[in-house]
Amino acid sequence: MKWNRVFLKLSGEALAGPKKAGFDEETVKEVARQVKISVDAGVEVGIVIGGGNFWRGRTSTAVDRAKADQIGMLATVMNCIYVSEIFRGAGMKTEILTPFACGSMTKLFSKDLANEYFGQGKVVFFAGGTGHPYFSTDTGITLRAVEMEADVILLAKSIDGVYDSDPAVNPEARRYETISIGEVIEKRLAVVDLTASIMCMEHKMPMAVFDLNAPDSIADAMQGKIDGTIVTV
Repeated sequence: MKWNRVFLKLSGEALAGPKKAGFDEETVKEVARQVKISVDAGVEVGIVIGGGNFWRGRTSTAVDRAKADQIGMLATVMNCIYVSEIFRGAGMKTEILTPFACGSMTKLFSKDLANEYFGQGKVVFFAGGTGHPYFSTDTGITLRAVEMEADVILLAKSIDGVYDSDPAVNPEARRYETISIGEVIEKRLAVVDLTASIMCMEHKMPMAVFDLNAPDSIADAMQGKIDGTIVTV
């Protein structure tokens, strides 16, 4: 299995490494090394990053939800600026697109502009989510992947796939090699949030879930070798 255009979702917490906050430079450099293998092979790569290493709006009770989500959007912009620079240091060309103006730090998203950057062999970072509150970065990556006609969404997580129950609680939990998006929704398996799951089902967007920390897991996944779970449509 070989994909031409993949969208990779990284959690903010994953970028923080053992520190659980901010950035762990060696972790991000390793992500860059693996992504570059596929970029050099001609794969078009879009990246969405969560903001959980700085802020989780849904966990705040002291801030209005809309404002909390806006803070989260800015956290994803910070993450994309940082990771983009690490990628450039690794020899890749990058651009950052946002659904709202951020001065000269990013460019305003349009499908035509993103396609132009992909055609130039650049890694395109889609920061700022959907630009609206009440939508997660799960929904953000699904929206952009559908809009940009990606082949697949790759979810690099701290767990090595989709299980029928929480393996941290149930030692008998079973990992799926493949599962349909309909079954994910029916069983509320929370691969991505429900809004994103329904969007994937309606627009036939497959996903793959794998362990970010496994050796060469990103490089393998981008070449279609998934040691985890494939979510079919």
